[in-house]
Amino acid sequence: MPVIATAEDRVPVEAFATHASYTLPKLSPDGKYLALAVEQGDQHAVLIYQLDDMGHPKSVLRLPKFQVAGDLHWVGQERLVVELAKFVGSLDRPEWLGEIIATDVDGKRITPIFNRSWYVAGRSGDARSADEGYAFVAGVPVKTNDHFYMQTYMWDDENDTWLYDVNANNGLRHLIGQINMKNMKFMVDPDGNVRYAYGLNNADSYVLYLRQGSQWAPIHTSSQGITFEPITLSQDEQHLYVYSNTKRGPNSLVDMSPDGTHSTVLAKDDGFSSVDYIQWGPDDKPIAVGNAAGIPNPAVLDASQPLAQLYQGLSKKFPNDFIDFSSFSEDGSKLVFEAESDRNPGVYYLFDRKQMKIEKLFSENPAIDPNKMGARVPMHFKTDDGHTLEAILTVPAGASMNNLPMVLMPHGGPFEISDTWFYDDYAQFLASRGYLVLQINYRGSGGRGPGFVKAGYGKWGTRIQQDLIDGVKWAEDQHYADPARVCVFGGSFGGYSAMMTVIRAPDMFKCAIGYAGVYDLAMMYNKGSIKDGDFGKNYLKDAIGTDPAVLDANSPDKLADKITVPVFLIHGEDDERVPLAQVKAMRAALDAAHKPYEWLTKPGEGHGFYNEQNLVEMYNRIQAFLEKNIGPGVQPN
Repeated sequence: MPVIATAEDRVPVEAFATHASYTLPKLSPDGKYLALAVEQGDQHAVLIYQLDDMGHPKSVLRLPKFQVAGDLHWVGQERLVVELAKFVGSLDRPEWLGEIIATDVDGKRITPIFNRSWYVAGRSGDARSADEGYAFVAGVPVKTNDHFYMQTYMWDDENDTWLYDVNANNGLRHLIGQINMKNMKFMVDPDGNVRYAYGLNNADSYVLYLRQGSQWAPIHTSSQGITFEPITLSQDEQHLYVYSNTKRGPNSLVDMSPDGTHSTVLAKDDGFSSVDYIQWGPDDKPIAVGNAAGIPNPAVLDASQPLAQLYQGLSKKFPNDFIDFSSFSEDGSKLVFEAESDRNPGVYYLFDRKQMKIEKLFSENPAIDPNKMGARVPMHFKTDDGHTLEAILTVPAGASMNNLPMVLMPHGGPFEISDTWFYDDYAQFLASRGYLVLQINYRGSGGRGPGFVKAGYGKWGTRIQQDLIDGVKWAEDQHYADPARVCVFGGSFGGYSAMMTVIRAPDMFKCAIGYAGVYDLAMMYNKGSIKDGDFGKNYLKDAIGTDPAVLDANSPDKLADKITVPVFLIHGEDDERVPLAQVKAMRAALDAAHKPYEWLTKPGEGHGFYNEQNLVEMYNRIQAFLEKNIGPGVQPN
């Protein structure tokens, strides 16, 4: 019989509130420098180190407040391009700004390449007004030459997509590709020629075009219902690697001839999960693949290849971790890789293939001891309508998975986002406090193909909630969870689900915690950044519909009288994605229905708390709330 965990046994709450100090390590083409994104308090920067002097950075590029490096690209031996993003809160990935700058390794010659506020060089070298649009890096030439490929969408032209070859030294642009369709993507071959354009057309159908001379020719698949999405073209131009799915099912990895006439399946989906976590060599050929659902279990594609043998060797050296290749030097002699797992947030290493030497660079969160974390166990269960879904259970370290107090933790999104086997701060915190954590990849989640995503559209408050409820019933039937001690905690869409599940299944839960949640669906059309632009409006129409009666019937603030358990509401006061008005509406509804609740908001916080002190307070409040309503957590004898 497990006993109550003591404070002395627990991992300090501060460990889970610590942010990753370093991310995005990228080797320069000659393997001489390493660029990193870094957090220093509330200030973000890009550091460049010389590998033979890692004690002090060669340069520091400080970014404006709330801006972060979305991605880093070496375009020359000493020239780095930075894609800028905005940090909107810990529950969201950084939001790409569509702006790009470039810098030298010594921090000089900082050049705005695509920017909506600065003046930048025009095509002929003259000054021109700020850019009115959105851009991202579409690729870098095989042999770096201080140029890169930049794709743009201009706000005054909704019917075209543009691709430029850009000189990163002066910002000069040369148009190399254009198609009369909006929101498309391009692929450039190793010779710098635009070869493919792909994306969704105006009818929301996937299209793939091959460039033939000055014209775009559609590539016809061998049968209806098969979709090919390009990933990359090998440097020898003999292999176009694509994701392929049949009838909108899970993705396989396919090696296709560049003209689309022949194809070979390299890694097939298992009928449940898409192929994912592809490891690429410096020649743009795949080395190994894993699966999106469950434990990735990577498999090499050709064991006779040296890089495949290297990958197998590293996997054996780090037997409990997944090995992820981060970047190579241009000649492949140096490699940065990450070792990560369900218990390990991630550690980056530098491998010198000539000297056969591995050197640790940094840990994503050195405050976390993997040996004290709980195992994350992927499993499958059947819903009440016969569909198979994935559940991930995080088990308190050393505890037997039997009759434990449990927290259901729905993920945000909801669409194309999924819970994975990899380390999860929130789940591990709850497990460290002695609670079993249940996460479910309900219909609408990613990792199983576009059809599975579409299955959740229009079903926010209905089928998705039933998937979550069915998962709890399954965990109880398997005697993993104690039916008398179950709570639900979620952020963003998960916060919405925290309220809706206790409304749909009032006898199943003892408490609910909504974190940065949506509680009034109709309000999403008027407040919050989700509604912005044509994409946002169309997304809302597909996701939740427009019928006022249906929106109200699936809005927690309109159903507060049906909530029978204690509620804890948490929200950032500066949340742009899900504004404070949402949680205020929920609070007003609970007040009107005379329902008990606890309340925690913080100024300066966005979509999810980021300040470490605020996170510590939130974690402690959550722990106290759970202990009060479902009892203390457990640990083994």
